[in-house]
Parts: sequence; C-alpha cells; structure tokens
Amino acid sequence: MNIKLHTPNSLKSGSGISSFKQFLMSVVATSVSIALTFGTAAVIDSNKKQKEKREIVMVLMYDMYNSLHNVEQADSMVRNAMDLQLQLAEDPSQFERINQEMLMSLPLVEYTEAAERIFSSSIETINTVGNVLFTEDVAEFYQCRHKYKTLVSDSLTSNASVEAISSVRGALDFNLWNYAIMSVGLASNMKLLFNECKQMMNVTDKDLEAYRREKTKMENDAAEVNEHKMAVFEELRKLQEDINKAKSKTK
Repeated sequence: MNIKLHTPNSLKSGSGISSFKQFLMSVVATSVSIALTFGTAAVIDSNKKQKEKREIVMVLMYDMYNSLHNVEQADSMVRNAMDLQLQLAEDPSQFERINQEMLMSLPLVEYTEAAERIFSSSIETINTVGNVLFTEDVAEFYQCRHKYKTLVSDSLTSNASVEAISSVRGALDFNLWNYAIMSVGLASNMKLLFNECKQMMNVTDKDLEAYRREKTKMENDAAEVNEHKMAVFEELRKLQEDINKAKSKTK
C-alpha cells in the first residue's frame, strides 16, 4: 500500500513560518506587557510603602526632637536650682530673691502622646517602619520621657512646695542632688537614643527643620480656618439675635 505524505499549502508557501513568527512575537509582546504591568504595580506599591514609612518616621522623630528639647530645658532648670542653692548657702541674706528664683526654676515637662499612641497602638505601624532596632529605641525613648515627667518634673514640682523651701534651712536641706542625677541620666539617654534613630533612618537636621516648617504652616492654616469659622458663628449669632428681636415686635 502506498502512503503519500502531503505537505500543507501553508508550509509550502512559507506562510506557516510567518504565522509562527507572528505567534512568537505575540507571546513575547504579551509577556513583556504582563511584566511591565506587574513590574510597574510593584514599583508603585514599593514607593507607596516607602512614603508611608518616611511619614511615620518623621512624625516620630519630630515628636522625639520636641520632647528632647523640652527635657533638656528642664534639666538645665534643675541645675540652675542647685546653683541657687549654693548661692543661698554662701549668702543666706539673699534668701528672699533666691527663694523666688528657685520656685521659678522648677522644671515643667509637658507633651502630647499622639505620636506615641500611633506608634504603640498598632503593630501595622511597626511593620511599616520595618526596623526592629529603630522601634526598640523609640519605645525606650518614650519610656525615658515618661520616667522624666513622673520621677523628675512632677515629683520635684510637687515636693518643692512653697512650704518646703519657705525657710533658709528648708531650702538648703531640700535634696536637689537626687533629682539632678536622675535628670541628667535620663536626658543623656534620651539624646543618645534620638541620635541613634536619626542615624538609622537617615534623618538630618535639615529634614527636621523642613518638617517643622511644614507642620507650622499646616497649624497656621488650621488656625486661620478656625478663626474664620468663629467669625461666621459670631455673624450667625448676631443674625439670630436680630431675628429674635424682630419676632418679639410682631407679638
């Protein structure tokens, strides 16, 4: 039995090769398109995550910057109180002046916990930052801040009442030494942690200053909006008064 093999006309004419090339080019084009689509999406997602990370870092760093500045001022006031104590020991006749200055030298540490709550209340925030050492340093910084407020600022202000230092002997016997030791220890540790965080996250003084200006502008804009709102409220209040007066005349 004779079997004849027939070559398809498409291959005889070469159109089959052309079709294969077109098919191959189509596959390549599709693959490139998919790669570009997913690659672009990955880049956009990565950029978004980096932006979110930077925003969180700047919120925390700016809060730490302000807290450190506040604590360093308080630490300076504690040292100033000790200097006044020495002046009093050397010249008790200056008690009245020194007593007033000592009361004015009591450290006051105030801060909001908004940034700390953002940091500590969500594991997602910590995951977004993605740096374990940074998150540990931030957590330790906030612990030091809390200790400074309770053990130094609040305790000293409470114990150094007017009655406690109302006499020369009372002012001289008041134990500022322990507070000064705690103050300088906590302030130094906070500064160390702050500088470590700056270095880890590549945050410069210029970055903090730019963030401060941006935040100040936002606060000023919000204040203007609030001022305008209050002005409108006042206009509405006066308008309502006029309406009430007019209504009373129609009765």
